[in-house]
Formats: sequence, C-alpha cells, structure tokens
Amino acid sequence: MSTSGPVVPTARGPVRGERRADGSLRFLGIPYARPPVGDLRFAAPVPPEPWSEPLDATRYGPTAQRRPFAEVTTIPEPSVPGAGILNLNVFTPSVAPSAALPVLVWIHGGGYVAGSAASPWYDGAAFNRDGVVLVSLGYRLGIEGFLHLEDAPDNRGVRDWVAALAWVRDNIAAFGGDPAKVTVAGQSAGGGAVQTLLACPAARGLFRGALSVSGAVPRPDGPEVARAASRLLTSRTGVPATAAALRDLGDDELLALQDRLAEPGPDREGLPPLLALAPFADGELIPRPALDALTTGDAGADVPLMLGFTAHEFTMFPGPGPEGPPLPVLLGGLGLDPAKADAFAEAYAKDGAERLFGQALTDATFRAPNLAVADARAARGRPTWLYEFAWRSPVVGLAVHCLDLPFAFDLLDAEGVTAAAGEAPPRALAEALHRAWVAFVTHQDPGADWPRYTPEGRATMIWDAEPRIEADPLGPVRALWLG
Repeated sequence: MSTSGPVVPTARGPVRGERRADGSLRFLGIPYARPPVGDLRFAAPVPPEPWSEPLDATRYGPTAQRRPFAEVTTIPEPSVPGAGILNLNVFTPSVAPSAALPVLVWIHGGGYVAGSAASPWYDGAAFNRDGVVLVSLGYRLGIEGFLHLEDAPDNRGVRDWVAALAWVRDNIAAFGGDPAKVTVAGQSAGGGAVQTLLACPAARGLFRGALSVSGAVPRPDGPEVARAASRLLTSRTGVPATAAALRDLGDDELLALQDRLAEPGPDREGLPPLLALAPFADGELIPRPALDALTTGDAGADVPLMLGFTAHEFTMFPGPGPEGPPLPVLLGGLGLDPAKADAFAEAYAKDGAERLFGQALTDATFRAPNLAVADARAARGRPTWLYEFAWRSPVVGLAVHCLDLPFAFDLLDAEGVTAAAGEAPPRALAEALHRAWVAFVTHQDPGADWPRYTPEGRATMIWDAEPRIEADPLGPVRALWLG
C-alpha cells in the first residue's frame, strides 16, 4: 500500500490514490455501497460503513464478473475476486474542488451478465488530458442484479447505478468534478443502462447529459417477462426464485443456474431471445419500458442525448447452419414479415448470404431501436445527436460491436486494441471521435460540425476514416424495421 499518494475526503472516509506519470490522478475501488453479501446480497444497495484512516485506492476493486462473457472477448475484461463489488474508480486531472470540471460516468457493457469496470479500455487518461473527470463503476450482474425475486427488490443492478450516481453527486467535487456537470455514458448493456436511467425517476437530476453507445434494451421488458424468467429458472432447476433460496449459494452454483436459464428450448416462450436477465419495467423504479418511455413518453425530455451504433454490431455472427431454421423464419422471429424479409435479403445481398442473419440481429437489436429513439426525440424537438461508426477493422473487415470504444477513449495503444483494430488504426479518427465526446460532456453539444438530429435533415455523423455528415443514411433501416 502506498502512503505517499494524494488523499481525498469522501462522505464516508478519506481515500488515498496515486499520481500518474502524466500528472493525472486515479482512485480505484472506492466503495459506494456495502458488499452485497448475506442479507444484502439481493437487497437495495446500502451506503458503506464509515472509516477514518485513508483507504488504499491504488488497485481496482472486486468485480461482479466472476468469469468473462466468453473465452475470448474483444474488450479485455479482468475479473477481480472479492465481495466488495459495489465500487467505482475516479480518474481526474485535479483534486482541487475549485476546478469544477465536467464529469463522465461510465457504465460497462457485457449483456448485463458480465463485463468489468477494471478494463484498460476504460482508463480515463485521455479524458483527464482534456479536462474531464471520468468515473467508472461496477454493479451487480445476472441473477444477483436482475432476476425477479418475490422477496427482494427488483432491478437491483439499476439501483446500483443510481446509488453510484448519488455518490458522484455527493463526492465528486472533492475530486475536482462539478456535480452539476455530469454526463452518464455506457456501451452495449451500459448504453442500455443509460436509456434505462433516462426512464428512471429516481435518477432524475443526477446527470445533465446522456451518451448511449450501441445501447441494448430488452424487448419486451415488462414484469410479465421478468416473472416468466423466474418461473423458467425454477422449472428447469427446481430452485425457487427467491432471495431466501439463492442467498447462500456460491458463485459457481449461481452461475450454473444462470447457464441453465440461458439454454434454448421451447419453454422459453415469452422471453426475449437475448437479455433475459436485464432491466425491466417493474412499475415502481422503472414505471414504463425504457424504449416506450423514450419514444412515446417524456423520459429524458430535458436531457441532451448522443446515441448511435456500429454498422455491423453482430454481423460477424453466423446463422444457425443448414440444419437450423431457414432465414425467412429467423427474420420473422426478429419482426420482419415475408415481404420485408425479402427486401432485407436483397438490400444486404452484397455482404454475402452467410452474414444476413448477423446483420438482421444487428438491425433488430441496435440500429432500429436506437433510430426509433432518435426519430421520436427529434419529432419533439429534444436535443439529440445520432451517429453510426462505419470504419471497418482490417482484422474482420467490419465495423463490429465494441470496435468504436478505443477510438472514443483515444486509447489506441491499450491492451487488446491491435487484435480488434489492426496494427495501424487511424489516429485521426480517434482524435475526432474523442474530441466530440469531450465537447458533448463539456458543453452538451458535440460541436458545430455535427448538427442536431432533426425531422427535417436527420443529420447523422458517420465515423469513418474520413468522418462526415450524411442526411438520413439510415432511411432503409427505418423502412424495413420501423415502417
């Protein structure tokens, strides 16, 4: 443990961080809630016990992830053992309260069942260089975070996000940040978290801007779906979906139950094909499904929103093969009638038949829902900026899921980036994309060269080797999936 690093007071006690070679500072693994163990495992987050001596904040804290999403993941996602998983990290250029710097709060992805705030891809160095404080947070995942239990509060992972944002409000000034200048951001499940928080009254006032990157929100996501997931768990495993039955199970036992829940089968009827364990409209913390609240309600009406996706999020995923359902059946399951299924196959024929299912999954999961949000907000005059990341990695020949993150964080030299983006990803693209993020976090506007998304122009930023604005480039997606 270092005894020479900077010490900063928080509402629960002092923390000792470290100064980096570039002059910035970082404070890692700061608890924002007590370890969720024993009676607290499935409870709402509880503030940590206070402490008096400086807490060592020079190492990443425990992660809720006990195993990665897959054997090899695009983003390096370390799993750190330990019980105190409700912790966050602060990267800052200054700990002077008078600095009053804008703050970016980052929520990691991982399908709501995996992911890690300890990833080197989420380091805040470039944001600190440009005058932004970055906070990254961990939260409960999978069964612990999102399974409906009759004897526990719903959406515990969402409650964790709200608790972390409340910690930022109460403490970030001591780290040089301005609690009135907080932008919440995230990618994939984290992007879905951003949209969920916009629809969550308890989060209102905890952030002034929102940045949803490849946001994934389950559909449908009401209480009936959550109850169906609970029933399925019990019918497949014999274990009651209650906190009392699950509280004392080991991590491996809980993961084994989670695996059973994810298995395909005819008894999954009524559950979404993806994200069965995810935030859902419980009628209390989340009054309405997030997508409905954003497209037909007033959720986030006064919050500037930047959102978008990559061009080929899941396009690399192959279809089920010759023995699986034919493509028209698969497309029907994703919402395309036979005529639109034919039009879809024709529109993407140049990319090869083997990629059609993956592109359909990309459109149905990411591009169409986020386009619907942008269209609905624009129609109501709400400040919105839409983008598509189209730069194709030479490694896979596509603009795939997660590829945009090292560009946005301006961390092209980070571990694992070469494997995803090749030996020489365009630094000018990273500089431009990162600059737009910094401008949005700082001014709630990405800059004069990126106009708002409006019903008249539908200006969309295309992030490519040569970034450009196009007028309604996603019209075909709208016609196929939203028409």
